[in-house]
Amino acid sequence: MSTQQPSTIALRFEQLKKSGHMALIPFLMAGDPDLSVTAEVLAGLEAAGADMVELGVPYSDPLADGPVIQAAAARALASKTTLTTVLEMVSSLRGRLSIPIILFTYSNPLLNMGMERFCDQAAKAGASGLVVPDLPLEEAKQLSLVAAQTRIDLILLVAPTTPLRRMSCIAQNSRGFTYLVSVTGVTGERSRVENRVKGLVQALKQTSSLPVAVGFGISGVEQMRQVRNWGADGAIIGSALVKRMASVEPDAITAEAISFCAKLRQAAD
Repeated sequence: MSTQQPSTIALRFEQLKKSGHMALIPFLMAGDPDLSVTAEVLAGLEAAGADMVELGVPYSDPLADGPVIQAAAARALASKTTLTTVLEMVSSLRGRLSIPIILFTYSNPLLNMGMERFCDQAAKAGASGLVVPDLPLEEAKQLSLVAAQTRIDLILLVAPTTPLRRMSCIAQNSRGFTYLVSVTGVTGERSRVENRVKGLVQALKQTSSLPVAVGFGISGVEQMRQVRNWGADGAIIGSALVKRMASVEPDAITAEAISFCAKLRQAAD
């Protein structure tokens, strides 16, 4: 474990715990439809009450993503979005955003750049966290140590099928919070959150003192309230937001994102 000062993500969760609120963590794809819109939406989400934002880096083979986020990644790639331009955009918002930005990327782009270089550049840009869904736990341990040196939290994922012993190991090596995947499969909207998630939240809380945030399948106010009642410390909303943003004209995207986020904020409180 690092002996450094608490990260910006950890501090945000501490604040939320004191106020009795659950963390609202929207996901959006950087560069969909372009990075200037992404920058506007990020500022809008903070104004609408988001506690932190998970920012997807578009990748051509997004194994963990369902059709909505895959389509968003394709649009972002078509607009020439790259890891470098995403980091430049995040850097341009320094001083304008106060909420933590969590980068969501796959292992290939990260390993191509190199763990140390990636973490250094991400930290300089102002990122606070990192999610790499296809990185094996064994490699994640190494990356977690590298990331911690730049005060970036590597947030690890726990699946519903993860055995209890491995779940404990994942939680012990995660930083910031543990990301509980609520479904077996890819991202996407669901009509309800499976009841077994309640037991998984409780099991994770028994294995680690880290906050637990639930993602993959949280699509609206009802699911937000459901996971909050089950003891989750945060909820991550991706496909539902990305779908709404894609359903309107480009000049209405930011307003649509703000409107949806404001509704979710009420459920998180």
